[in-house]
Amino acid sequence: MVTIKRIALFLGINVATAACVLGEIPGAHTVKVNSIDELQAYFRYSPDRDIIVSGHRGGMMPGYPENCIESCEKTLSLMPTFFEIDFSFTADSVPVLMHDLTIDRTTNGKGRVADYTFDQLQGFNLVDRAGNLTPYKIPSLKQMLEWGKDKVVFNFDNKYINTKNVPDSVKRASLEYYARQLSSGGDWSMYHNIMLSVRSLDEAMFYWNKGLRNVMFCVEISKPEHFEAYDKSPIPWNYIMAYIRTAVNPEMQHVYDRLHQLGVMTMTSITATSDKIKNPVDRKVAYHRDLLSLPDIIETDYPSEFIGLPWGRDALHRAQDTAVKSRKTKANKR
Repeated sequence: MVTIKRIALFLGINVATAACVLGEIPGAHTVKVNSIDELQAYFRYSPDRDIIVSGHRGGMMPGYPENCIESCEKTLSLMPTFFEIDFSFTADSVPVLMHDLTIDRTTNGKGRVADYTFDQLQGFNLVDRAGNLTPYKIPSLKQMLEWGKDKVVFNFDNKYINTKNVPDSVKRASLEYYARQLSSGGDWSMYHNIMLSVRSLDEAMFYWNKGLRNVMFCVEISKPEHFEAYDKSPIPWNYIMAYIRTAVNPEMQHVYDRLHQLGVMTMTSITATSDKIKNPVDRKVAYHRDLLSLPDIIETDYPSEFIGLPWGRDALHRAQDTAVKSRKTKANKR
């Protein structure tokens, strides 16, 4: 049960302490997930757990591009986290870490991923979010999985499902590919640190009906009807993490409470909201506000920017109480 012990270690320490103490210990932020039970333990809700800040597209910072092993390694050296990653296929059918179906935005090259072999893609370098050239190369999914085993959890996002103009036949083929790789004997079957982001109950049921029991599912539950649909499905709640969209919705609190009673964690994604604020000071204020809304997980492009902010439950509850008292004092003075 090494994983659970390590989880308990870092979840009981606030971010400021983690940055100055755990960061000095090699491997302090890593978690070993060697079974579905340990994966489920990692994502099991507890009111005492601190908020997890997750790295979208592997996390990034100046000089460190998205979907890059070196970026993940840098972020993990600074803080506990897990990573959402994306991949596309090369001309020789190698899955490589790449959000887009082209390399134009994220490298110093141009063209479709599918028009290059893996070896040809190694002739290009990744650029960071500001467009600055880095020394880092496009990794294969296999390279990322090997780097991440015994270190971190990955959330796979199937880009072929939600990318515009992808034919239904290709979407179906991608689902079949995922199921085949995760099944016994598949290329991913030896890894136990994988969650799948799914866009619908039908997609989740596709994998479930294929007999996959070694992964969890990140599913959207942003409406009561979403909850009811999954509650009626054969997929047990301990296989689910709930994506609640871009912010905590007070009108959905009764649903969040039901999820928590079932041990299910909730996740907001701020990649299209707070992450887009250009002014660093304003962005930091927005991040603090996101934390104060108390989701269980926050997915962000820039996880390292949360260092120095409180993500411990006790600290956040105290900050909430202080804010309420401040508002009451101001109201009484009027």
